[in-house]
This record gives sequence, C-alpha cells and structure tokens, in this order.
Amino acid sequence: MSATDFEYAIKKDVRNNPIVREVDEARQRQFVRAVAIGGLLVAVLLFSAWQHFELVQHGYLMERLQQERAAEEEINRHLKLEIATLRAPRRIEDTATNKLRMVQPAAAEVVIIERVATPTPPAKSIVAAR
Repeated sequence: MSATDFEYAIKKDVRNNPIVREVDEARQRQFVRAVAIGGLLVAVLLFSAWQHFELVQHGYLMERLQQERAAEEEINRHLKLEIATLRAPRRIEDTATNKLRMVQPAAAEVVIIERVATPTPPAKSIVAAR
C-alpha cells in the first residue's frame, strides 16, 4: 500500500461553508434602471419599426390601387367609345336595314308627333282652403 491509498481513508476536515454576500441596494437599483431604460429603448425601436413597416405596406397598397384605377379608367374609356359607336345614327340605320330587314317609310306614312310642353304653374296658387 502506498501513501495515495491512505489519502482516501483519512477523513479530511474541509469547511465548505457557503459564502453569503449582502445585496448591494445601490447596484440593484442601477441594474433595474438600466433594464428599464433598455426596455424602453427596445419598445421605441419596435414601435418605430412597426410604423415604418405599416408605411411601406400602405405605399404598396396605394400603388396597387392606382394601377387598378388606371386599368378601370382604361376599360371605362373603351366602353364609352363603344357606346358612342353603337349610338351612331348611321350604324343604327345600317343595322336596321341590313340585319333586321327594315325599310324606310314613305313620306305619306310618316307621322311627326310634337312634344307638348306642360305650362309652368303660377307663382302663387291656392292648394286648399278651409
């Protein structure tokens, strides 16, 4: 047996008392203050980033809506042009004579109806009297 074998057999008296540190109030207040300021800065940065993100999203939405509006205005212009061509008297006459086989009436068959204009009511009128 060597000397190292006996080392484990001998009970060593080791004091392993935990070290108790006192809480430093000033340092703890400083830590809480730093965490609060850091949290506030993070909140401000997050709010700023959120606003920037919303601004960019609204910009994309406005661009898309402007493109849709331009497309709808182009369709509207084409439809107005089509209405104007369909209402043309010459086209209506050609359609009536060629497709519908209508004929123009003779001069004796034409009856012109004049529009009768209703007279304007007098400025002062009695509606009902008791």
